[in-house]
Amino acid sequence: MTIRRTLALLALCCLLPAGAARAEGITVHDARDRDVVIDDPSRIVAIGGAVTEILYALGFEDRISGVDTTSLYPHAALRDKPNVGYMRQLSAEGVLGLHPSLVLAVQGSGPKETMEVLEAAKVPLVLVPENFSEAGLIAKIKLVGHAMGADPRAACLTAAVEADLAQLRALRAKVTKPVRVMFVMSLLNGRAMVAGHNTAANEIITLAGGVNAIDGYDGYKPINDEAIVAAKPDVVLSIERGKDSLTSEAVFTHPAFALTPVAANKTFVAMEGLYLLGFGPRTAAAARDLSVKLYPALAAEAATFKPAALTANCRQ
Repeated sequence: MTIRRTLALLALCCLLPAGAARAEGITVHDARDRDVVIDDPSRIVAIGGAVTEILYALGFEDRISGVDTTSLYPHAALRDKPNVGYMRQLSAEGVLGLHPSLVLAVQGSGPKETMEVLEAAKVPLVLVPENFSEAGLIAKIKLVGHAMGADPRAACLTAAVEADLAQLRALRAKVTKPVRVMFVMSLLNGRAMVAGHNTAANEIITLAGGVNAIDGYDGYKPINDEAIVAAKPDVVLSIERGKDSLTSEAVFTHPAFALTPVAANKTFVAMEGLYLLGFGPRTAAAARDLSVKLYPALAAEAATFKPAALTANCRQ
């Protein structure tokens, strides 16, 4: 082979990948273990509060054509954007009616029939993995940033979040006697719906320096009175849900909780749901706030924890 021909082939090899990238757009590997090609991320339907929060943090709010009801932060999202409904009760017509060029939906969105219709549509659908861990949080930000063709912005935000998680680890190291925390989603007919392992609630309790009082199952399940008493929770944790919120009075007067340290110590904590369980950029700040509620003696130490993710400019 001549030198001229070799140089020509090398030049062709260098040119083809660049041309292919321009033609095929951005490739994202999503929660379905599939590669999704995105050619036009200009009109996005964002499904999942953390996805919306990340898009705003990266400066892409002008590209959002619709959000779901869990997109509570920033407050402008639900105020200014069309609402496609609750992430687990979506209609394909509601989503596709907004004429999106990309649907970014957190893993677990549904129902199944709707997701099948969206997958069959010509609009790229990216399911963002919902892995409740520090690594999962960082991966979520990187994936959303990559889908938008904004890896540098995502790197900026992940650096801020990683710095916050490092501050949180330092705060958590001050905990000498972890308390036992039971996350109760609801009390229906006296039965408590409680979080086990592999849940956002379990991970936020751990990040805050607590121990999940439930150790026998994964996910959210109703448990009986005997299981509540046996778990011996020091604290009940829940989320604020307006008129449907669990109240401290309901917990303290419950016959099973009345036999646990929760009632004796009057220790009940409720926090805003997306902030506590959303696993978006504010998660380290939420864990810090929860840690102070679990361990009031850490208040002075926590006051020096200034979350970088809340002030970082990663929008350009």
